[in-house]
Amino acid sequence: MESRPNFVFILADDLGYADLGCYGGRPRASGVPFDTCSPNLDRMAREGLRFTQGYANSCVCSPTRFALMTGRWQHRLRGGADEPIRSTARGDPNLGLPPSHPTLPSLLRDSGYATALVGKWHLGYPPHFGPLKSGYEEFWGALSGGMDYHTHRDTAGNHDLWDGENETHEKGYLTDLISDRAVDFIRRKSKSPFLLSVHYNAPHWPWETRADAAEARRLARIFHFDGGSVATYLTMIRQMDEGIGRILAALKAAKAERNTIVVFTSDNGGERFSDTWPLVGKKMDLLEGGIRVPYIVRWPAAVKKGGVAAQQAVTMDWVATFLEAAGVKAHRDYPLDGRSLLKVLRDPKKTFARELYWKMLFREQKALRAGDWKYLSVEGNEFLFNLARDERERANLGGREPKRLAAMRAKVAAWEAQLPSHPGAAFSFPATKADLVTPAS
Repeated sequence: MESRPNFVFILADDLGYADLGCYGGRPRASGVPFDTCSPNLDRMAREGLRFTQGYANSCVCSPTRFALMTGRWQHRLRGGADEPIRSTARGDPNLGLPPSHPTLPSLLRDSGYATALVGKWHLGYPPHFGPLKSGYEEFWGALSGGMDYHTHRDTAGNHDLWDGENETHEKGYLTDLISDRAVDFIRRKSKSPFLLSVHYNAPHWPWETRADAAEARRLARIFHFDGGSVATYLTMIRQMDEGIGRILAALKAAKAERNTIVVFTSDNGGERFSDTWPLVGKKMDLLEGGIRVPYIVRWPAAVKKGGVAAQQAVTMDWVATFLEAAGVKAHRDYPLDGRSLLKVLRDPKKTFARELYWKMLFREQKALRAGDWKYLSVEGNEFLFNLARDERERANLGGREPKRLAAMRAKVAAWEAQLPSHPGAAFSFPATKADLVTPAS
């Protein structure tokens, strides 16, 4: 009988659904010295299971991370309502993950797991919030959202690299430093069950590769719209992929790979250099390109090689999945909104029906996915799409299916009604007209 599994949860930042080779990503771009940008993740997909209907809880950063930590709709917490938490929120006692709230790492820690977060936190700042206050026994990485890969400064210009609760100054490319720390944790903790969260900042802006230290010096202050190219973006993914290859190799060297569940996904859809085909939309949109993300799972002890799952799933489902696999119950006062995917991992044909909801302050967006159908509302304009026939969300069937449209609208309203309201919540992403994607009329 297998012992309780280990968990390695790898989260990319702003990676689009089709940016990896195994999801049909672009094989080559001018100036990119490789045939694909994701050989290790492509191999992981061949050795495990790839979801085609995996979603993020939000189309922006920190809200998805609230759901990932709690297994619940991010809207249940005040901090989860901001889109996203800003670097200027340091010291704010409201914008963060309350230490009193049970989390995936706290529940696993209390059942005997070693827990660590390496990489991006983005769930509030000390003294009120922090990884070590919410279940992680070890933390190395950044507290904020976007940060420079070479200077390790956030968007407000603050140096933002931490070892536990102590600021640390280290030289190196952030993606590589995260990979180094992840490998080190596996080497030290492989003899006991563990949860390792590896939250890369890549390929989030500023768009910098290992070779772009001079670009980092030029960007005295990170500016969202400055620099970047498709070639740079794909190279950033490739360099993250190299680190993931090292993590997988470390599991093998520690003889821990057979009973370790490794999950790779993204916190939301891609940005301006992302390839969304065949989807439309990107980060900030509740169109498919803004919320559908890669899901790759490798677990040699239970997941067959080369599988493809059509199960509709969302970020918070991984909390329920990991807890069930570990034999750990959720806190009775904080019931999970996510659903366990464990039976789907074991047999991809064992899918189950469910409904997935989203809402965004930005552009007053709301969405519901139910089976093949999707309801979408943007600034009061309503759309109804059959995604089985129209993944690009170009044919609005609301006029043909008024009863279905009304029923789905009512379900969204009922879902919203059971969530708390959060006065003062704000959208803070620096959008321009060029960033907006409008659904087809």
